[in-house]
Amino acid sequence: MPPAPPPAPPRELADGKLLVDRPLPDVARLTIANPSQRNALDHAILDAIAATLAELAADRAGTRCVIVTGAHGMFSAGYAIGEITDGSFLQEAESLVAHPFTEAIAALEAHPCPTLAVLPGHTIGGGLELALACDLRVATAGIKLGMPPAKLGLVYSHTGLRRFIDAIGAARTRELFLLGSYIDADRAEQWGLVNRVVAGAELETAALEVAGELAGNAPLSQAGNKRVISALLEAEGELPTEVERELIQLRLDSFASHDLREGMSAFAEKRPPRWRGE
Repeated sequence: MPPAPPPAPPRELADGKLLVDRPLPDVARLTIANPSQRNALDHAILDAIAATLAELAADRAGTRCVIVTGAHGMFSAGYAIGEITDGSFLQEAESLVAHPFTEAIAALEAHPCPTLAVLPGHTIGGGLELALACDLRVATAGIKLGMPPAKLGLVYSHTGLRRFIDAIGAARTRELFLLGSYIDADRAEQWGLVNRVVAGAELETAALEVAGELAGNAPLSQAGNKRVISALLEAEGELPTEVERELIQLRLDSFASHDLREGMSAFAEKRPPRWRGE
């Protein structure tokens, strides 16, 4: 029997910052590769994730599981806010967080196939929400997961906070967001933030085993059960319009605040922030 042909090289999207390959016949893998910014999520990466997921959703016969992971020993450090200029922070921050990020999250949650986040390294901020939007998560032992808005002066989106409350409950969401400290992978597994923790050397094997099992199950059942779970989570009802407007305004006010600029500066300069509450 002739040897199997070598795997096709990954497609490079978003100027090479998102790689797409097929580690198994029915499995597509999206790899964030933005090492100079610790795999931070910029417009190009987020747009490419949403567009690729739409392509894969249309290819129902050839894709039965989607992996989302990161290269260079990191999953993602979250939003690429370091590139946002001070003079237009409100407009640029809102345009990044509210549009391409929301679309990428929505594409993950609506995808008919099971999605698996594979976390080879630290998973922070928007990177953690991106992982949480996947159906399952496999993490490397010893990595850190965290939500730093309290350290930056940012009010997080109510849709994002609801996602965490659905996954880990209100008490642990408060701990994650109000303390702003990191938790390790073992604690994240105890909370239900990740499903499985494995040694780093075993990560790819374990991830492909899970992906292969997901891809091997009945696709109609997978898509149907995903839809039922989603509908049950949404059944608590929509926020009243005036409340939703209030929550969105709180977030916009934080984008325009002195404290967010101070939090970002202090983080970059590795010093304690000097908050003013405005």
